[in-house]
Amino acid sequence: MLRTLINTAFSAGLFTAISFTALSVNADSHGHNHGHSHDRLSNIIDARSDEASARDQYRHPEETLRLFGIEEGMTVIDSLPGSWYGDILVPLIGPTGKYIGVRYGEWFFKARFGDDYKSQWEGAQSFLTEWPESARDYGDINNPPETEAYFFPGLPQSLNGTVDAWLLIRSLHHTNRFDPQYLDQTAADAFRVLKSGGIVGIVQHRAPENADEDWANGNNGYLKQSRVIDAFKNAGFILENASEINANRKDQPVVGDMVWRLPPSTTDNPATMAIGESDRMTLKFSKP
Repeated sequence: MLRTLINTAFSAGLFTAISFTALSVNADSHGHNHGHSHDRLSNIIDARSDEASARDQYRHPEETLRLFGIEEGMTVIDSLPGSWYGDILVPLIGPTGKYIGVRYGEWFFKARFGDDYKSQWEGAQSFLTEWPESARDYGDINNPPETEAYFFPGLPQSLNGTVDAWLLIRSLHHTNRFDPQYLDQTAADAFRVLKSGGIVGIVQHRAPENADEDWANGNNGYLKQSRVIDAFKNAGFILENASEINANRKDQPVVGDMVWRLPPSTTDNPATMAIGESDRMTLKFSKP
């Protein structure tokens, strides 16, 4: 059904170039514009299942991808890729683009599993061959983009200056929790592989700025927005936008709270269900 809807839209000429909403730094408007005739991104968003779209009230994928400027034909890196965003990105990027999935490298397995990490790391190698095949089914379209997979930080030199955008959506906390150098290295990786004018798009669980440093180091899922901004500015990026489109002021975490107390990780606690998903920073950086 999904493939039929998307292919019909292609043949009808409905998938035109995306018109992006300009959002200023610290904007609090969602920029959602369903009043205009649907464009390519709108049609892809609307073609998803009810189960997927139920998360839109917290994740705002249309507003987020418009802010980040993701377009047809781009080369896009997606960190910790899955079908929820993949079902949008694959048909959006289209057959003339490239979709690159990246997961944490050997450093993560050493830090998390200690002396027993080798079997976990060996098992993770299948991502390099299996994910590119499975990702071609995201979005259920006939002509998906080219797909590749790597581990990060430490992306291959062959990618230098070839990437249009790197999306780091709810994936930075683990790069800081074990050793902050991995967040800094991720920012440096991004600067190296992006083209001039390329974009880093970040959505990340946000800790209050006055929170205890040890609690807000990523181990509980939350990071301070200032920490993320500093890492990418120090790598050479320009902060183009710090948006509130994925903010949730009902989420006021304190020491002892973990982000996984909230949905979708936890769905049987009325108190946390009433909060909804986490409060999130949304940052757009560009490479000069």
